[in-house]
Amino acid sequence: MNLIILLLPIIAIVLMFRSQKKRQSQMQQMQTALEPGAGVRTIGGLYAQVKAVNDETVELEIAPGVITHFTKSAVAAVLDPQEYDAIINGRPEEDELSESEAEDVTDAAPAEDKPLSLTKDSAEKGDAEGGAPASK
Repeated sequence: MNLIILLLPIIAIVLMFRSQKKRQSQMQQMQTALEPGAGVRTIGGLYAQVKAVNDETVELEIAPGVITHFTKSAVAAVLDPQEYDAIINGRPEEDELSESEAEDVTDAAPAEDKPLSLTKDSAEKGDAEGGAPASK
């Protein structure tokens, strides 16, 4: 019984170190895969394109003509070119509505002809002036 109590925390610590080591090696591999032209996501959620890779830093273009310097460890993920393009330029074509589905959406119930009103009195009277209350 005492042996189990002693071995359980040791096994948990070994597993934690092992998973941390695996994450570090994946991060190192990703950082070495950085190359100019690749799309990346930073740990802050910023999407950018790699312009240059230095020893400890990477130059990212966050908008046309706007270059910033980040540490390599600030890069959370290197994205596939198609994934980066879909994020930056919107949804890919296959996810967009087809023409028949788009027509169904536009044929939705027509809006009421009466203007919206903010007060109960103007809603009951049906004011044509946009629901403005009448002056007394």
